[in-house]
Amino acid sequence: MDIRAIGMGLLFALIWSSAFTSARIIVADASPLMISSLRFAIAGTIGVIIARALGQSWHLTPAQWRATIIFGLCQNALYLGLNFTAMTTIEASLASIIASTMPLIVALLGWAVKGEKLSPMGTIGLIVGFGGVLLIMAGRLSNGVDLFGVLLCVIGALALAIATLAVRNASSGGNVIMIVGLQMYVGAITLFFASLVFETWTVNWNPKMLIAFIYTILAPGLFATWIWFALVARIGAVKAATFHFLNPFFGVAIAAMILGEKLGFWDIVGVAVICAGILAVQLSKQSHTAK
Repeated sequence: MDIRAIGMGLLFALIWSSAFTSARIIVADASPLMISSLRFAIAGTIGVIIARALGQSWHLTPAQWRATIIFGLCQNALYLGLNFTAMTTIEASLASIIASTMPLIVALLGWAVKGEKLSPMGTIGLIVGFGGVLLIMAGRLSNGVDLFGVLLCVIGALALAIATLAVRNASSGGNVIMIVGLQMYVGAITLFFASLVFETWTVNWNPKMLIAFIYTILAPGLFATWIWFALVARIGAVKAATFHFLNPFFGVAIAAMILGEKLGFWDIVGVAVICAGILAVQLSKQSHTAK
């Protein structure tokens, strides 16, 4: 892993983690499902235009169409839609902590469902990582956190983990940016109909909200996705995924700096424990792959 790859990984983790803070700003002034649908429609259009300009085709392979639909439903409609909804009642820092457990859930499901082997380091990482989550949740629950919002985040993280397992390597064969754009359309359509059923549309366009909305579309939505695929192409998916261990730290740090969210002692300890657990799981995968 060279210096450029490290820089790309750090930038990806930073931008990806910042999405929770920008989402918290957005949902303070807009219906979460409706604004998410609009966000994905805009981002999807930009992605498809860029893909066509690069000569990519929307004539995908069956595996790519499966990846597009599964990720559109699980990542955009469920994971991001539920997180946007949850952040109307819980803090961005807590949402980012729960979402950061996705690599741990993937490893756990891979072992429980697909029979994938876990090394001793990976097993310890899982126990430590989930222990950190329990440590944080124990403190938050005693302070009256909204349980329904927490449940939405947990379901979202589980949905993304299932999608990750279901479509591994399905984006091979090119047309990556086109797949990214089309799966955003899947999320946009799904959330549009969900918003018609569950929401009364409200939006208060103001400079702060508009900046956060544009940032969320361009930075976490498109730029971070491009960085991720470029990083995977450079060093491989297993090594690239190691940078996910920084998401809990960046997520709570950005929320504290921009939104002024307060962090208790056990929050800080828990975040450090989760980071260590995720890192151990990912390093164990690298060791297993190397063999």
